[in-house]
Amino acid sequence: MRLLIRLYPFAKFFLRLYWRFTRPLTAGARVLVIDEKDRVLLVRHTYMPGWYLPGGGVDGGETMRRAAERELWEEVGVTPKGELAFFGLYANFAEFKSDHVSLFVLRAFNIEARPNREIAEFGFYSRDALPAETSKATRVRIREVMDGLTPPDHWAVD
Repeated sequence: MRLLIRLYPFAKFFLRLYWRFTRPLTAGARVLVIDEKDRVLLVRHTYMPGWYLPGGGVDGGETMRRAAERELWEEVGVTPKGELAFFGLYANFAEFKSDHVSLFVLRAFNIEARPNREIAEFGFYSRDALPAETSKATRVRIREVMDGLTPPDHWAVD
């Protein structure tokens, strides 16, 4: 795993080049899962440092909502009890691609935790006790949702 973390900057550089020329437009979906104690679900991947909201890329022929549901199941074993609430659509041009990320909010769910090669660990955290390695953009998304703020146009945070 340490080798993966060391190789991550190099892999990220080559992926940026790849995306720039072969996938100029991408779509992703993230979900802010909030439990009954107002704690948020965060994941830590095996292939990159930091804590993030669960989610990932939208496959061909898949809606953003369906991708969000699929990623929740694949990453952490979460199935929604009701409809995912759409919160906002963000542009992310930080990695030399034209990425658009939808953010959904989920408050009613079932969870069936199971081992996963992509996710090193996950957990529910109160917004004032997030892991130190939580990404800045993730912290901002949590604040936007929890404080009822209007989402900005861009995912990346300066």
